[in-house]
Amino acid sequence: MKAVIIEDEKPAARRLNRMLEKLDVEIISTLHSVEQSIAWFNEQVHPDIIFLDIQLNDGLSFEIFESLEIKSAIIFTTAYDEYALQAFKLNSIDYLLKPIDEEELQAAVSKYRSFFREREVGKPADHTRLNFEDIKKLLINPIERKYKKRFTVKIGQHLKMVPVEEIECFYSENKGTYIFTAEGRNYPLECSLENLAEELTPANFFRVNRKFYVNLNSIQDIVSYSNSRLKIKLNKYKEQEIIVAREKVKEFREWLE
Repeated sequence: MKAVIIEDEKPAARRLNRMLEKLDVEIISTLHSVEQSIAWFNEQVHPDIIFLDIQLNDGLSFEIFESLEIKSAIIFTTAYDEYALQAFKLNSIDYLLKPIDEEELQAAVSKYRSFFREREVGKPADHTRLNFEDIKKLLINPIERKYKKRFTVKIGQHLKMVPVEEIECFYSENKGTYIFTAEGRNYPLECSLENLAEELTPANFFRVNRKFYVNLNSIQDIVSYSNSRLKIKLNKYKEQEIIVAREKVKEFREWLE
Protein backbone atom coordinates (compact mmCIF):
# COMPACT_ATOMS: atom_id res chain seq x y z
CA MET A 1 0.00 0.00 0.00
CA LYS A 2 1.40 3.37 -1.05
CA ALA A 3 0.35 6.44 0.93
CA VAL A 4 0.79 10.21 1.09
CA ILE A 5 0.55 12.23 4.30
CA ILE A 6 -0.79 15.79 4.08
CA GLU A 7 -0.17 17.46 7.45
CA ASP A 8 1.11 20.96 8.23
CA GLU A 9 2.38 20.11 11.73
CA LYS A 10 5.72 18.47 10.99
CA PRO A 11 6.10 16.68 14.37
CA ALA A 12 2.62 15.18 13.91
CA ALA A 13 3.51 14.16 10.35
CA ARG A 14 6.73 12.47 11.50
CA ARG A 15 4.88 10.61 14.24
CA LEU A 16 2.21 9.40 11.81
CA ASN A 17 4.93 8.35 9.37
CA ARG A 18 6.62 6.21 12.03
CA MET A 19 3.35 4.56 13.02
CA LEU A 20 2.43 3.78 9.42
CA GLU A 21 5.85 2.27 8.71
CA LYS A 22 5.18 -0.22 11.51
CA LEU A 23 2.01 -1.22 9.64
CA ASP A 24 3.96 -1.84 6.40
CA VAL A 25 2.50 1.24 4.71
CA GLU A 26 4.92 2.84 2.24
CA ILE A 27 4.95 6.64 2.58
CA ILE A 28 5.90 8.02 -0.82
CA SER A 29 5.60 11.69 0.17
CA THR A 30 4.76 13.97 3.10
CA LEU A 31 3.19 17.30 2.12
CA HIS A 32 2.61 20.31 4.34
CA SER A 33 0.36 22.77 2.50
CA VAL A 34 -2.42 23.12 -0.07
CA GLU A 35 -0.06 24.71 -2.59
CA GLN A 36 2.61 22.03 -2.18
CA SER A 37 0.02 19.25 -2.43
CA ILE A 38 -1.52 20.58 -5.66
CA ALA A 39 1.92 20.84 -7.23
CA TRP A 40 2.85 17.30 -6.15
CA PHE A 41 -0.39 15.65 -7.35
CA ASN A 42 -0.11 17.43 -10.71
CA GLU A 43 3.26 15.76 -11.32
CA GLN A 44 3.13 12.37 -9.56
CA VAL A 45 1.22 9.09 -9.72
CA HIS A 46 -1.51 9.24 -7.11
CA PRO A 47 -1.17 6.88 -4.12
CA ASP A 48 -3.59 4.21 -2.90
CA ILE A 49 -4.50 6.28 0.13
CA ILE A 50 -4.08 9.78 1.54
CA PHE A 51 -3.86 10.59 5.25
CA LEU A 52 -5.31 14.08 5.18
CA ASP A 53 -5.36 16.85 7.78
CA ILE A 54 -8.29 19.20 7.17
CA GLN A 55 -6.93 22.58 8.25
CA LEU A 56 -3.54 23.46 6.75
CA ASN A 57 -1.55 26.66 7.18
CA ASP A 58 -2.60 28.03 3.79
CA GLY A 59 -6.22 26.90 3.79
CA LEU A 60 -8.56 23.92 4.02
CA SER A 61 -7.25 20.77 2.38
CA PHE A 62 -10.51 20.51 0.40
CA GLU A 63 -9.04 23.15 -1.91
CA ILE A 64 -6.71 20.43 -3.23
CA PHE A 65 -9.70 18.45 -4.50
CA GLU A 66 -11.31 21.52 -6.02
CA SER A 67 -8.22 21.90 -8.23
CA LEU A 68 -7.59 18.25 -9.06
CA GLU A 69 -9.38 14.97 -9.63
CA ILE A 70 -7.95 12.61 -7.06
CA LYS A 71 -9.16 9.02 -6.90
CA SER A 72 -7.14 7.91 -3.89
CA ALA A 73 -8.96 6.71 -0.79
CA ILE A 74 -8.81 9.14 2.12
CA ILE A 75 -8.42 8.81 5.86
CA PHE A 76 -8.86 12.14 7.60
CA THR A 77 -6.59 13.02 10.51
CA THR A 78 -8.25 15.85 12.37
CA ALA A 79 -8.93 17.55 15.67
CA TYR A 80 -12.56 18.27 14.72
CA ASP A 81 -15.27 17.01 17.04
CA GLU A 82 -16.25 13.39 16.40
CA TYR A 83 -19.97 14.18 16.34
CA ALA A 84 -19.56 16.74 13.59
CA LEU A 85 -17.70 14.16 11.49
CA GLN A 86 -20.34 11.46 11.46
CA ALA A 87 -20.94 12.09 7.74
CA PHE A 88 -17.38 10.90 7.05
CA LYS A 89 -18.37 7.30 7.78
CA LEU A 90 -18.34 6.20 4.15
CA ASN A 91 -17.08 2.90 2.78
CA SER A 92 -13.99 4.45 1.25
CA ILE A 93 -12.79 6.57 4.16
CA ASP A 94 -12.33 6.76 7.89
CA TYR A 95 -11.19 9.53 10.22
CA LEU A 96 -8.80 9.67 13.15
CA LEU A 97 -8.98 12.26 15.90
CA LYS A 98 -5.73 13.83 17.04
CA PRO A 99 -3.61 12.86 18.86
CA ILE A 100 -3.78 9.72 16.74
CA ASP A 101 -4.02 6.46 18.65
CA GLU A 102 -1.94 3.57 17.29
CA GLU A 103 -4.73 1.02 17.67
CA GLU A 104 -7.23 3.28 15.89
CA LEU A 105 -4.72 3.87 13.10
CA GLN A 106 -4.19 0.14 12.72
CA ALA A 107 -7.96 -0.40 12.56
CA ALA A 108 -8.32 2.29 9.85
CA VAL A 109 -5.54 0.76 7.75
CA SER A 110 -7.08 -2.69 8.16
CA LYS A 111 -10.44 -1.26 7.09
CA TYR A 112 -8.89 0.08 3.90
CA ARG A 113 -7.15 -3.20 3.16
CA SER A 114 -10.37 -5.11 3.72
CA PHE A 115 -12.47 -2.85 1.48
CA PHE A 116 -9.97 -2.59 -1.34
CA ARG A 117 -8.32 -5.99 -1.34
CA GLU A 118 -9.00 -6.18 -5.08
CA ARG A 119 -6.02 -3.87 -5.60
CA GLU A 120 -3.77 -6.67 -4.38
CA VAL A 121 -4.83 -8.77 -7.38
CA GLY A 122 -4.44 -5.93 -9.85
CA LYS A 123 -8.05 -4.76 -10.14
CA PRO A 124 -8.89 -1.05 -10.00
CA ALA A 125 -10.38 0.05 -6.71
CA ASP A 126 -13.85 1.57 -6.87
CA HIS A 127 -13.55 4.43 -4.38
CA THR A 128 -16.71 6.18 -3.32
CA ARG A 129 -16.60 9.76 -4.49
CA LEU A 130 -16.89 12.35 -1.74
CA ASN A 131 -18.98 15.48 -1.81
CA PHE A 132 -16.47 17.88 -0.28
CA GLU A 133 -18.90 20.80 -0.45
CA ASP A 134 -21.27 18.95 1.88
CA ILE A 135 -18.43 18.10 4.24
CA LYS A 136 -17.22 21.71 4.29
CA LYS A 137 -20.72 22.90 5.17
CA LEU A 138 -20.83 20.36 7.98
CA LEU A 139 -17.56 21.66 9.40
CA ILE A 140 -18.36 25.33 9.00
CA ASN A 141 -21.89 24.95 10.36
CA PRO A 142 -21.63 22.01 12.76
CA ILE A 143 -24.75 20.26 13.99
CA GLU A 144 -26.25 21.85 17.07
CA ARG A 145 -25.11 20.01 20.16
CA LYS A 146 -26.40 19.75 23.68
CA TYR A 147 -23.46 19.29 25.99
CA LYS A 148 -23.62 18.03 29.55
CA LYS A 149 -24.38 20.61 32.21
CA ARG A 150 -23.57 18.30 35.12
CA PHE A 151 -22.05 14.91 35.90
CA THR A 152 -23.44 12.43 38.41
CA VAL A 153 -20.85 10.69 40.59
CA LYS A 154 -21.30 7.99 43.20
CA ILE A 155 -20.08 8.53 46.77
CA GLY A 156 -20.69 5.41 48.80
CA GLN A 157 -24.43 4.81 48.60
CA HIS A 158 -25.11 8.39 47.54
CA LEU A 159 -25.18 10.20 44.20
CA LYS A 160 -23.77 13.70 43.83
CA MET A 161 -24.36 16.06 40.92
CA VAL A 162 -21.34 18.13 39.90
CA PRO A 163 -22.00 21.12 37.56
CA VAL A 164 -19.47 21.28 34.71
CA GLU A 165 -18.49 24.84 35.60
CA GLU A 166 -17.22 23.54 38.96
CA ILE A 167 -14.89 21.01 37.33
CA GLU A 168 -11.26 22.05 36.93
CA CYS A 169 -10.21 18.99 34.99
CA PHE A 170 -10.94 15.41 34.02
CA TYR A 171 -8.04 12.98 34.22
CA SER A 172 -7.23 9.30 33.90
CA GLU A 173 -5.17 7.35 36.40
CA ASN A 174 -4.68 3.62 36.97
CA LYS A 175 -7.23 2.81 34.24
CA GLY A 176 -9.86 5.00 35.92
CA THR A 177 -11.34 8.39 35.03
CA TYR A 178 -11.75 11.15 37.62
CA ILE A 179 -13.23 14.60 38.10
CA PHE A 180 -11.31 17.23 40.04
CA THR A 181 -13.46 20.11 41.27
CA ALA A 182 -12.85 23.75 42.15
CA GLU A 183 -13.35 22.71 45.79
CA GLY A 184 -10.28 20.48 45.52
CA ARG A 185 -12.24 17.19 45.55
CA ASN A 186 -11.70 14.07 43.42
CA TYR A 187 -14.58 11.90 42.23
CA PRO A 188 -14.47 8.74 40.09
CA LEU A 189 -16.38 8.87 36.83
CA GLU A 190 -17.86 5.86 35.09
CA CYS A 191 -16.68 6.67 31.56
CA SER A 192 -13.43 7.06 29.64
CA LEU A 193 -11.79 10.29 28.51
CA GLU A 194 -12.62 9.26 24.93
CA ASN A 195 -16.33 9.32 25.76
CA LEU A 196 -16.02 12.87 27.09
CA ALA A 197 -15.36 14.20 23.58
CA GLU A 198 -19.10 14.09 22.96
CA GLU A 199 -20.06 15.38 26.42
CA LEU A 200 -17.97 18.55 26.90
CA THR A 201 -18.36 21.88 25.18
CA PRO A 202 -15.15 22.51 23.19
CA ALA A 203 -15.36 26.22 24.02
CA ASN A 204 -14.53 25.45 27.68
CA PHE A 205 -12.76 22.09 27.75
CA PHE A 206 -9.65 20.97 25.88
CA ARG A 207 -7.89 17.61 25.88
CA VAL A 208 -4.26 18.64 26.32
CA ASN A 209 -2.86 15.10 26.28
CA ARG A 210 -3.99 11.49 26.68
CA LYS A 211 -4.59 11.92 30.41
CA PHE A 212 -6.20 15.35 30.87
CA TYR A 213 -9.10 17.53 29.83
CA VAL A 214 -8.78 21.02 31.35
CA ASN A 215 -11.33 23.76 31.93
CA LEU A 216 -10.33 27.07 30.35
CA ASN A 217 -11.75 28.99 33.31
CA SER A 218 -9.60 27.04 35.78
CA ILE A 219 -6.23 27.78 34.17
CA GLN A 220 -4.10 29.86 36.53
CA ASP A 221 -0.88 29.96 34.52
CA ILE A 222 0.77 28.55 31.38
CA VAL A 223 4.55 28.27 31.19
CA SER A 224 7.04 27.05 28.60
CA TYR A 225 8.24 23.48 29.07
CA SER A 226 10.88 21.26 27.47
CA ASN A 227 10.66 20.11 23.82
CA SER A 228 8.44 23.04 22.78
CA ARG A 229 5.66 21.93 25.10
CA LEU A 230 3.61 23.90 27.63
CA LYS A 231 2.87 23.27 31.30
CA ILE A 232 -0.52 24.24 32.71
CA LYS A 233 -1.15 25.25 36.30
CA LEU A 234 -4.74 25.05 37.48
CA ASN A 235 -6.24 26.88 40.44
CA LYS A 236 -6.50 23.87 42.76
CA TYR A 237 -5.23 20.72 41.05
CA LYS A 238 -1.60 20.02 42.06
CA GLU A 239 -1.41 16.20 42.04
CA GLN A 240 0.35 15.75 38.68
CA GLU A 241 2.03 17.99 36.15
CA ILE A 242 -0.29 18.84 33.28
CA ILE A 243 1.74 19.08 30.07
CA VAL A 244 0.30 20.03 26.70
CA ALA A 245 1.46 17.36 24.25
CA ARG A 246 3.78 18.79 21.60
CA GLU A 247 1.44 17.84 18.75
CA LYS A 248 -1.40 19.66 20.55
CA VAL A 249 0.42 22.94 21.32
CA LYS A 250 -0.64 24.77 18.14
CA GLU A 251 -4.26 23.72 18.51
CA PHE A 252 -4.17 24.61 22.23
CA ARG A 253 -2.87 28.11 21.49
CA GLU A 254 -5.65 28.62 18.95
CA TRP A 255 -8.19 27.37 21.49
CA LEU A 256 -7.00 29.97 24.00
CA GLU A 257 -7.76 32.72 21.49
